[in-house]
Amino acid sequence: MAFTKLSIEAAGADATRGSFPPSETDVWTIFRALRDARSVFGLRPGHIQTLQAMLSFLKPGHGETVFASNNSLCQRVGGIDERTLRRHINRFVELGFIKRNDSSNRKRYRVRSSGGECISYGLSLTPLLQRASELIAIAQEMENNRRDRIFVRKQILTKLAHLEEHDPSNAFINHARKALRRKLSLPEYHALLANTDAECQSLSTPDDPPETMELPANDGQTVRHQSKSEEEKKDLDSNIGLEALKPDLLTSVCNQATSFSTERLRNWLDIENHARTLAPMMGIHAETFEKAKNAVGAQKASCAIFIMLQLGKHIRDFGAYFHSITLGQRQNQFDPLALIKRLSENNERTV
Repeated sequence: MAFTKLSIEAAGADATRGSFPPSETDVWTIFRALRDARSVFGLRPGHIQTLQAMLSFLKPGHGETVFASNNSLCQRVGGIDERTLRRHINRFVELGFIKRNDSSNRKRYRVRSSGGECISYGLSLTPLLQRASELIAIAQEMENNRRDRIFVRKQILTKLAHLEEHDPSNAFINHARKALRRKLSLPEYHALLANTDAECQSLSTPDDPPETMELPANDGQTVRHQSKSEEEKKDLDSNIGLEALKPDLLTSVCNQATSFSTERLRNWLDIENHARTLAPMMGIHAETFEKAKNAVGAQKASCAIFIMLQLGKHIRDFGAYFHSITLGQRQNQFDPLALIKRLSENNERTV
């Protein structure tokens, strides 16, 4: 649609001359943009219906001023009362979408001179049309945000289904589904997706067989090596109570973890801090380590990091196994002291 644009201004009136460029954005495109972005401006569906009725009174080539009476507007909106109509119009005026050009008697009409100059008294929608680019940009941004939220939400739901399949009792699943019942912002969706990813990474998987190591020995020695690997792994699954463990014993036996420290590990706090540093290097998410610390205690979680690094190739997936022995079904079966003693004995036999 094209609208005639008038240019003469007289006391309190909107007067224009010339034609609205045909390349300008169609007025209904602007209307749809404002409709889609109405929440940004605090507009309700009733406001949008009123604006739609006002736009319907505009005629091509007759400018951008609405001359219809309040009664005519009320009827076209659908029979709203005049007080509601005035409230809607006042809101558009406050937002700068409508400009009032009142005549002396508050009537809405147009007067034209013999030279073709025109003065229009009524509700001018020129400010709305002038903000076309702004409204379209806001509406597009909101649409992009909506699509991105749907995209991330679908990713979260897919990963939660994967979690449910492998660990139905996982408490994180209920927490995430409760969060999804609310209308989340895009950053909140991204944060929930990151937490879901972390939970999936620490998902306990079926036991992985220990990788065999090629040793320069005869068949009998190879069999003994495989048997020793199985015994060490069974220690992780043994049902032995947690006992006191000296820091010096842990650091001396688990020399692989100790070798990564530039300073001597003197106490359990040093060991915990070092374990927290090693965890991401082993594919264990920092949040998973903190959950394990809260579940089994800082000492046991730290011991798990040191012992798993010492076992090396005997554990195929550090992340999954750490989750299993600290947060999973084997939480109560993992005994650090028993395994440290076995590793110490094996070291002595090797020497």
